[in-house]
Amino acid sequence: MKKFTLPIFFLSLVLSVNAQVDRPWNLPAFDLKRLHFGFTVGFNAMDLGIVRNYEAEDFIYADVSHILPGFQVSIISDLRMSENWNLRFLPGISFGSRELYYYEYSANGGPGDLVSMADADNPVELGPSFLDFPLHFKYRSQRVNNYRPYLVGGLNFRYDMSSKKAYDSESGEYIRFKPADFYLEFGFGVDNYLRYFKFAPEIKVAVGLRNIITDSSRPPHPQFVTSIDRVTSYIVMLNFHFE
Repeated sequence: MKKFTLPIFFLSLVLSVNAQVDRPWNLPAFDLKRLHFGFTVGFNAMDLGIVRNYEAEDFIYADVSHILPGFQVSIISDLRMSENWNLRFLPGISFGSRELYYYEYSANGGPGDLVSMADADNPVELGPSFLDFPLHFKYRSQRVNNYRPYLVGGLNFRYDMSSKKAYDSESGEYIRFKPADFYLEFGFGVDNYLRYFKFAPEIKVAVGLRNIITDSSRPPHPQFVTSIDRVTSYIVMLNFHFE
């Protein structure tokens, strides 16, 4: 056992010293720029928080049963405010998908069978196409070699270009959402300084602040709207920044 102790000790010493050695920095003056630009590509998953109105006379249970992937792109404008703080504006567009299922409400207080109506589709596919206008503050830790973790948070105004002002007679939709909403967004990521550009994977969560369901219902089934008291939007994003 003793004959292995010395090699293991020297190996541990070499690894420890190597971890503490400062490697040459890529893009050493990048963080000194007052203003820089870039672009973002990413994926998202959109969900809905539905508060049900149990006092409705004709109750229909609605829920998003499947979370489907979406896609988004944006342009980065980054303003350096201090050594650790940046202000970022990332206008862009995002596409997503939600499948809203309707259920009958059983007598024991839970969802029962799927609603069966000859003129209603189930599930109802809701595919928003958002114009995004996020304004974020970014707090960066101290740079270690070519890595720099950070936190990000702020507000995002989203406008759904696919939102309809009235019900389409050819569709099976029985609820409509308001086109505009404000989101509180927060997340984290790591800046990776490569040879010619900076690359940053980032995970972010967005929470809608408004009740986005409209009060107007589609005859002859108003219960699809009256069964719901409030709907808020939630989005989880995996973004890749190139700056």
